[in-house]
Amino acid sequence: MTEAASRAVRAGVTAARQSGGAGEWNPALYMKFVAERTRAARDLLGGVPLTEARRVADLGCGPGNSAELLAARFAEAAIVGLDTSEAMLAHARQRVPAARFVRQDIATWSPETPYDLVFANATLQFLPRHETLLPRLFAFVAERGCLAVQMPITLHEASHAAMRLVAAEGPWARRLAPIVRTQPVIAAFEDYYEWLAAAGAKVEVWTTTYVHMLDGVEGVVDWFAGSGLRPFLDPLDEAEREAFLARYREAIADSYAPRADGKVLLPYPRLFIVARR
Repeated sequence: MTEAASRAVRAGVTAARQSGGAGEWNPALYMKFVAERTRAARDLLGGVPLTEARRVADLGCGPGNSAELLAARFAEAAIVGLDTSEAMLAHARQRVPAARFVRQDIATWSPETPYDLVFANATLQFLPRHETLLPRLFAFVAERGCLAVQMPITLHEASHAAMRLVAAEGPWARRLAPIVRTQPVIAAFEDYYEWLAAAGAKVEVWTTTYVHMLDGVEGVVDWFAGSGLRPFLDPLDEAEREAFLARYREAIADSYAPRADGKVLLPYPRLFIVARR
């Protein structure tokens, strides 16, 4: 392994260790690419047709970058951010002190009062059974309000194929097999249209492929160590994480070859859904 690869692996292991263990996110690693991640949230918010909103829910709010956009757009709104990571929530509270942030699992969220905007940027891809999940979330939307959702469409990308390959071939294969088998699958955009239209929504769907310019293959590893790799890394101990990341880097090297300037171009398709009541 080259010295550059070793540094990338050590960075990934350090990030995993700093995240606080299984189930806990690392805001510092996530925020390394905050501009790229926030761009999709900004584009999703740009598709929201509301001129005003009194109550806004930010599902899977992370470190508060999306809540910050929501607060700027709807200055008079009462904004609540939901997340399961205390580390992310602590960061969000500092970033957007005017909003309220609560530790809450989206799967069990059931508000008593509807929201003018239910905003879910890059979070529902971690949850299963979208055919019931999205209509259920739409049920929490107030009259003339909307549900806005953005999810990466990465199942068939080389980055995610490599995750499944490494998980299936390493000494951790038996432990990670259930994760490979049960990873939620993003449905076709036609399916989301049908599910939400059947729930009474006026639906708009679109897709965008972003191209992120990262610092070599190490940048790709860092990108996913803060997001898509987490379900695979969380069950492993530190030595296993190091080995997993080393194998992962080797598996994606050919698919993400550096350009002449050393940058790697990471295509990242995303699905956008805006459902109005």
